[in-house]
Amino acid sequence: MAELPTVVSPTREAIFAAYEADARTGFRAHLGASLIGKSCERALWYDFRWTTATFHPGRVLRLFETGQLEEARLVRNLRRIGVTVLDLDPETGRQWRVEAHGGHFGGSLDAVAMNLPEAPKTWHVVEFKTHASKSFVELVAKGVRPAKPQHCSQMQTYMRLTGLTRALYLAVNKDTDDLYVERVELDVDDADRLLAKAGRIVFAARPLDRVSEDPAWYECRLCAHAELCRGQAAAAVNCRTCLSSTPVEGGWWCERQQRALSDADQRAGCDQHLYLPDLVPGEQIDADTDWVRYQLPGGGFWCDRGRDKFEEGSR
Repeated sequence: MAELPTVVSPTREAIFAAYEADARTGFRAHLGASLIGKSCERALWYDFRWTTATFHPGRVLRLFETGQLEEARLVRNLRRIGVTVLDLDPETGRQWRVEAHGGHFGGSLDAVAMNLPEAPKTWHVVEFKTHASKSFVELVAKGVRPAKPQHCSQMQTYMRLTGLTRALYLAVNKDTDDLYVERVELDVDDADRLLAKAGRIVFAARPLDRVSEDPAWYECRLCAHAELCRGQAAAAVNCRTCLSSTPVEGGWWCERQQRALSDADQRAGCDQHLYLPDLVPGEQIDADTDWVRYQLPGGGFWCDRGRDKFEEGSR
């Protein structure tokens, strides 16, 4: 008996395609506090330098949106039991923002709150998260620091940059709608260590150390930058991967064109783009104003001539 063909719903595919069409490359203008707890500083440097364009299918983008939609519900839940919740900064009417290192590091708080049943007189940074059941069970068993160290690092930096000393972690089990609540205390030493780490990444002119030199290490295998990191893929072409651009107070500066670079400029790059040498898997052997020549490990040569990049033959 012949197998029945797989039925694909045009409506389903159109909905997911619409999410994908609206999505950008995934490049974030700043190094996010939500990521600073990641253990590999090289991966964070690659994130900040926009080396690897990411693509998420429509279903995953919709899943991200589900987590964002849950935040408004959690605000209502807290207000319903008498908690004072400010999900917007009264001075700006927008999300609470914190930043450091010339605006190159920071993030947006979900809210700040006080009058919690556990601590009615203390203002808290509020962080909302959604979890699948397996992740939620681990969270309940271990607590946020051991189970989700990146989430803990995010709250530590938010507390340090706002001047608050407590955070409220409110997590939802997406499968059962159960809730987990934990209050987290500011650890000044940990927060300062994270801020110093962020500064190291932002102002580094070269990639920082890998978390492991073993490509089979689980963090390396799951990393979006794995192929680039091991010299098996090219970095994206934009201003942040170019040797002429530098992060400065409040933005980016192009040394070649002697001007500040807007976000749109950075994403587009230009015809004079020349890779940071550490992003090329070869040895720099010659250079001029408009080109750089590299010897490749396999014996051939590669010449970086702006957008006109090409590989030459072997000796």
